[in-house]
Amino acid sequence: MGVLLKFVRRSGGDRWHLIVSFRAIQAANLVWLVMLPSEFQSKWGDAISDRILNLTQLEALYEEPSRNSLVKVAQHITAEYGAWIGAARFCILGTVGPGGTDGSPRGDDGPVVHIQDPQTLLMPNWRGNNRLDSLRNMVEDGRVSLMFMVPGNSNVVRVNGTAHLSVSAVHLARFERNGRKPRSVVTVSVSEVYGQCARAIMRSGLWKGQAVPDLPSMGDILQAQTAGQAEPSERVDSATYEKDWQAPVTKSLW
Repeated sequence: MGVLLKFVRRSGGDRWHLIVSFRAIQAANLVWLVMLPSEFQSKWGDAISDRILNLTQLEALYEEPSRNSLVKVAQHITAEYGAWIGAARFCILGTVGPGGTDGSPRGDDGPVVHIQDPQTLLMPNWRGNNRLDSLRNMVEDGRVSLMFMVPGNSNVVRVNGTAHLSVSAVHLARFERNGRKPRSVVTVSVSEVYGQCARAIMRSGLWKGQAVPDLPSMGDILQAQTAGQAEPSERVDSATYEKDWQAPVTKSLW
C-alpha cells in the first residue's frame, strides 16, 4: 500500500518538482524517502528519515533487557519496596487525561504516601495552586505512575496502577494535622512496583555528598523476588549482586 504526494510548481523557465513518497511495507515496516528538494531537506528530510516510527525499529537499537530488570517487578508492595516507599518524603505523580499528560511533584515532612495494604497507597492532596491538573486527569482517567526518591540513594522506586479521589471521612482523618485535613485523598491501586536503574541519579550527581540511608538495596530486593525460584542458579544473592554490579555500572553510565 503506497501513498504518493506530489507538488509541482512552474514559474517561467524555473521548474521544480517536490516528490515525497512513503511506502509502507508490512514485512519490513520500512519508510522510504524517495526524493526531497534541497531547500526542504534540512527542515523535513532529517525529521522524516531519522524518526523511529515503529517498535521494530526501536527494539533494533537496543539490547534485550537483563533478567534482573524483569524479575525485580512485583505486583504488590513487598516488605523491601514498602521500606523504600515508607522512607520517601517526595515523589512524582504522573497522570493522563483527555487534555494530555501531567507530572506533579508531591512532598511531605514525613512519608509522602501511606501504605494502607500491599495493594493500596493513600496520598493526601494538600494545599496547592488549585489548578487541579492531576486531579482532573484522575477523574477522567485513573491510570497513574509514581516515582519515589530518597535523598542519598541512587535507586528510584516506581509504582504503576490506577487511582481515584476519595473524600472518605476515614481517609481524611488519617492525615489530619494541626486541626487541618486534606480536601481529598488519592487512593492508588497498585498493579506493579519495581526499582529504577540507578544510572540516572548517578549521572546527575543528584545526591552527591549526601549520607546514604539505611534501606534495602537493589540486591536485597532481587534476592527477595527470586527466593522462591526452584533453580538455585535463578536466585539472586544480595551481596554477590552488589559486588558484581558496582564496577560495571560506573563504566557504563553513558
